[in-house]
Amino acid sequence: MEAAFDAGLVTSDAGALLLGATDRAIDLVGRFADCFRDHRRQDLIEHAVGTLIGQRVFGIALGYEDLNDHDELRHDPLMAVLAGKLEARREDCAPVAGKSTLNRLELSREEPSRYHKIAYDAAAIEALPVRLFLDKRPLEQIIYCARGDMENRIKECQLDLYADRTSAQTMRANQLRLWFASMAYVLICALRRIGLAETTFADATCGTIRLKLLKIGALVRISCRRIKIAMASACPAAEEWGRAARRLAEATKARASPA
Repeated sequence: MEAAFDAGLVTSDAGALLLGATDRAIDLVGRFADCFRDHRRQDLIEHAVGTLIGQRVFGIALGYEDLNDHDELRHDPLMAVLAGKLEARREDCAPVAGKSTLNRLELSREEPSRYHKIAYDAAAIEALPVRLFLDKRPLEQIIYCARGDMENRIKECQLDLYADRTSAQTMRANQLRLWFASMAYVLICALRRIGLAETTFADATCGTIRLKLLKIGALVRISCRRIKIAMASACPAAEEWGRAARRLAEATKARASPA
């Protein structure tokens, strides 16, 4: 028996394609990115703000709460697919960012400085979850959350999406970390609400959804015409995964169509 990490383009997070589909259905990452202002020279940057924010949100949703993880994840083909950027423009860069670049994003402030060129609008970020909530289709019923269940939702955000990882040196950075965790929670909740309704995962926790539907091994083949992600044939949740993918695609089309 031999074992080694030498299989090439293989990912353990192929199920995260559902996260990308959910984002297209509710446009979370794009609207979150609109809350930031990029004062860097655009002709010199490799990673756009939207790519950085999406990478951070998707990473937390997949269970990678530490920035250190992204020094390896920046070479993961699935992360590149989610970012919509399969190749870097420069030879010495990966398609998505490493820990240092993401750390500079995490240390953003409301006004740019010499060493922190990305700034954010705190009021806009605070208003975004409300806008996302009000943006639901009229067919969906704005849902009462009993006090006991509310406590479960808070624990879910803290334990499954790492909202308690507030160990940065400044309160400002800790607040931004909390916002990132909150957006990851909103994303998975939308996946559960739109894609997993009337399935065995309709009431599953974020941790269960991650384990059963997002953490799926796959072989990735990239050609000039297509990207083939061959997921494990023995995945127990394959049927529910496919159903969720179809429902999210329908939601994206409905969102794009005139009201």
